Parts: sequence; C-alpha cells; structure tokens
Amino acid sequence: MTDNTAMVMAAAGEAPVPESRPVPAPGPGEALVRVRASSLNFHDLVNLLGVIKGPWPRVPMTDGAGEVVAIGDGVQSVALGDRVLGAFQPLWLDGALTGAGQRITPGDTGDGWLQQYKAFPANALVPVPAHLSDAEAATLVCAGTTAWSALGAGAVTTGSVVVTQGTGGVSIFALQLARARGATVILTSSSDEKLDVALGLGADHVINYRTNEDWHRSVRDITDGRGADLVLDLGGPDTLTRSIEATRMDGTVAVIGVLSGFGAAEIPLTSVMTRQIRVRGITVGPVAAHRALCAAVSAARLRPHVSHSFHWSELAEATRVQHAGEHLGKIVIEIP
Repeated sequence: MTDNTAMVMAAAGEAPVPESRPVPAPGPGEALVRVRASSLNFHDLVNLLGVIKGPWPRVPMTDGAGEVVAIGDGVQSVALGDRVLGAFQPLWLDGALTGAGQRITPGDTGDGWLQQYKAFPANALVPVPAHLSDAEAATLVCAGTTAWSALGAGAVTTGSVVVTQGTGGVSIFALQLARARGATVILTSSSDEKLDVALGLGADHVINYRTNEDWHRSVRDITDGRGADLVLDLGGPDTLTRSIEATRMDGTVAVIGVLSGFGAAEIPLTSVMTRQIRVRGITVGPVAAHRALCAAVSAARLRPHVSHSFHWSELAEATRVQHAGEHLGKIVIEIP
C-alpha cells in the first residue's frame, strides 16, 4: 500500500481529477478502508456543482464502501478484512442532532470517499449486509439512512400509509423499507414508465403528478378521505403544501429534499394547526440509524435498486444522468 489515487476537486465547481497521494496511516481510533464503491446523491451533485462551501482542494462523495485493511491503536469495533460502510455524519453516533454531530461530513467539510484508501473513525463504520455487493452497499449511506430515519419519524408499521415522491434513491428505499414493514405505499412521479417500475418494486398505488397536479386529492381518495400517515416531501417549495394536505390528522410530513429549488415554501398553517400535523426535517441520521438500517436490510434480504453503474473515470456522465433525472433508484460509482 504505497499509492492512493484520489479524485480531487481543486476549487468549487471544478471537475475532479486523479491525484496520487500517500496511503493514509490510521490514527488512534481509526481504521483504514480500501474503498471499492461510492454512490451519487443529489447532495453530491450539489457539491460537485460547487454550491456547498468547504475547504479546497478536496475529494468529493459522502458515500463509501470497502474493506478494512489496517487499524489504529485502540480499535476493537472492526477487524482486518471486515466489509464496511462509512457514515454520513461520523460524529453523530446516536441520539438528538447537535452542532457537534454535524461538524464533519465526508466530501463537504473535508475529503470524501472518491479515493482508493480512506482513514475513518472506526466507531462510525457499519458492517456491510453480507448479501450485498460493495456497490449495492454504498447506496445505503446517505439515501438509505435518510429513508430509514423518515420512516422512523412517522412511526411506520403494519397498516401505515406512506406517500413518497419521485423515483430517486431515497424514494425507492422508502418504498422498499415501508413495504417490508407491512405499510401501504403510494408513490408519485412525472413518468408513467418509472411508475410502472415502482409498481414492480412493490408500490401499492402510483400517481402521475404531471397529469394530476392535485395529487394530494388522489391520496385522500385512495385513503377514503383520511390521508396518509407519513408523506416524504422531496420536492421542497413546489410540493410541501400538497404534502401537508395529503397527510392525515396527527400525521407526519418528513421534509427531506429541495428538488424543486432552495426557495421558501408556503405552509398552510391552518391545516397544520387544526389537524395537528408534524412537519419534521430529516438530515440523514446518526450512525445508530445506519446500523439499524443495515440490520433490517440483512433481515429482509433487500437489494437496493441500482439503475446505473459507472467507473469513477466516468463521473461526469454519472452527474449528467443524475442532473437529468434519467436514473431510477441509485447511481453507483465503482472505484478500481
């Protein structure tokens, strides 16, 4: 282990280019991971476009999977040869979110996973579900944990009704995980073709929001006027009002994405107050949630839906596919 090739962004918005670096030595409490795969999230796309501020130069990507090849002093939670995943916020181990827990995010505040070797806090590494490849497992870090945290916020269980928007990584994970809990899932998309795929993945009902702008009324029709127990709002400003109107009394809206933009969203305060709707922000989740997700994926033998896989030299094409919305589920980046 004498050479570590990393894909490095020199400045905001600049394309990552390969750079040869020394293999890092794991410090106390750290493990060295030979990285095999990453996956592309909307969060990474925003980062690659230079929107997220941080130190430059830096290695992008928040998701990573590989195997432990060295361990530092005092490490007992992982062993050589273990297949592991990183965590989106490695300092947020469990409990409520704090400023300290948000202080580090790989790829944002410092170097991320688009490199062959990465030293990482060992207590924030999570075992890979044994039935998954490294590429499949890498998709669990950001999107999978976000979906898991959202379902937890809505206390989803057998008989719950869940609405999720679109067919990106978080939405498809929410579909798979909610169905595994025995919930009924309603999925919205602007593409009939993608809606057909969602039905094949287990969605109970699908709604094309392009041809049915009042999709919240369709949710109420499907639920006999009651509304959904949980709505995952991934659209942001353009969807939040309808998400609230689609939610039952005492239900939950999990605010996850800003796919329609970063502007302000209108909130129907009367509906929120009189129907006691909880509007809950979700920012991925702690390492404990990531562990629970992986345990559930293992128990149910779930497989992430990967629509595209790219060699890391094809990152530009991967980001184009993500930006254009041509993917369904996850986009994987293979690291040689």
